[in-house]
Amino acid sequence: MKKKALAAILIAMTVLAGCGDKEGESSSPIIQDVESVALATSKPEEEPEGEVSGEEEEQEPEEVREGMYRSELTNEWIDESLKNQRPIAVMVDNEKKALPHFGLTEADIVYEMMNSTKNDRITRFMALVKDWGKIEQFGSIRSTRSTNVYLVGEWNAVLCHDGGPFFALNLIKEKAYCDNLSGVFARVENGKPTEFTEYICTGDLEREMSKKNYSVEYNEHYPGTHYLFSNKEYELSEADGATDCSEIELVPFRHNESTLKYNEATGTYDYYEYGEPHLDPQHDNAQLSFKNLLIQNCSFADLGEGYLVYNIIDAGGNDGYYITNGKIVPVTWYKQHDTAPTTYYNKVTGEEIKLNTGKTYIAIVPSDAWDEIVIKK
Repeated sequence: MKKKALAAILIAMTVLAGCGDKEGESSSPIIQDVESVALATSKPEEEPEGEVSGEEEEQEPEEVREGMYRSELTNEWIDESLKNQRPIAVMVDNEKKALPHFGLTEADIVYEMMNSTKNDRITRFMALVKDWGKIEQFGSIRSTRSTNVYLVGEWNAVLCHDGGPFFALNLIKEKAYCDNLSGVFARVENGKPTEFTEYICTGDLEREMSKKNYSVEYNEHYPGTHYLFSNKEYELSEADGATDCSEIELVPFRHNESTLKYNEATGTYDYYEYGEPHLDPQHDNAQLSFKNLLIQNCSFADLGEGYLVYNIIDAGGNDGYYITNGKIVPVTWYKQHDTAPTTYYNKVTGEEIKLNTGKTYIAIVPSDAWDEIVIKK
């Protein structure tokens, strides 16, 4: 399969670092000029056709199930009534005192990324949920950052958060594709400080999206289907460059000690942080687990006071890993513009990777600590 030629991009951002959300951040804006963030602009060379050993790969048979379709987020069979429904993208606090998280096992895709250059580079989740009508309690909810605005564009998702620094909120206003709901969700008394009590609860999304007159269906900003899925179990061992991966320790996420361990019984990777399994009390303490792991090496701009923005839009290509079924392969990832899907290619063959049916975890790892990742065979 021939690697797509990606157009060159030059994106410059001039950002004022400041604060003003609900996380104890100073309400006085910090007036600080930040140099424009110039992202990679080199156009990758066209690569030759990938060689196919033996006979041409067989076409996967099309399966049809009455009243159902394959989700564009997971490739799982879900109700056909959801086909055109936009997902939500929920900012979830990942401090230890915010645990346990409620409902996170309902997410189809979970991003984890450094939320601050302070506090041992504490992380935050952004969870995408397609069938959000079934949510009873999800969260707790916290503030957004600029990087998340750029990421929701590729899913046409509604961003759900609780405020954010002024430069992120200004970016939301600038981006026509970024519908968002902020600070409008239910408060649940849980014995914790106020900043840890906001959750999406039954009826919240329908009510608030109606108030804002947001379309619950994909709109003109929807870029179309995202990942390339395999409809049958795909063994990464068949791919060039694949090696064993029983565990990956994301040491760059020092505060959370984020780790994913392969569970041979389920064929998924179980998520751990703070040295403990991540459990969901909303669903009988089920452990958060994923069929696919995508690990992205990404540079960032430090905006001061702990704030940052990842250079997540990059047409030049960056290193990464794809992990599934106990195997890992190096990849190169690309994202051409705000609403363009992030795409991943096998670094050895240049072919676009296939994901297995199921949930996906995406880690955006800071480049200056990329070499600290520990991969165990």
